[in-house]
Amino acid sequence: MDTQTNTPTEEQTSAGQVSQANGYAGQTETKFCKHCGGKIPKDAVVCTLCGRQVESFAGSDGSPNIVINNSNQSTNTNVNTNKNVNSNPLAGRPRNKWVAFFLCLFLGMVGAHKFYEGKIGMGILYFFTFGLCFIGWIIDLIAILGKPNPYYV
Repeated sequence: MDTQTNTPTEEQTSAGQVSQANGYAGQTETKFCKHCGGKIPKDAVVCTLCGRQVESFAGSDGSPNIVINNSNQSTNTNVNTNKNVNSNPLAGRPRNKWVAFFLCLFLGMVGAHKFYEGKIGMGILYFFTFGLCFIGWIIDLIAILGKPNPYYV
């Protein structure tokens, strides 16, 4: 009985292939991996034991075959217009410093200067707390004097 071993024989070619003309009928032809020496199918390109490439892929000439299929036909219609669409319509509007100061001086306890700036919530708070018990009114007088004319809210 003829047994085959995992060691290369004289029938081994330079590419690491071994022909099995003496093998049993019905067996597939095998070759030896040039990296690990294991027996692998003859048509294998990658070793099934160690996972390394034993032959070059069919049609491989050293450079990878890259296919780019770009069917994007759209054009850029973006027009930069410097328009802030997320802003409050009252925000960013110029306010006169002196109008706000005199509203705060005479009607600051009821929040008139806050309504003028467009801060409705703070105006209602000033109205019901009488200018945050005069403390918020005094702080706002000093803060308005420190603002440029016109200032933007």
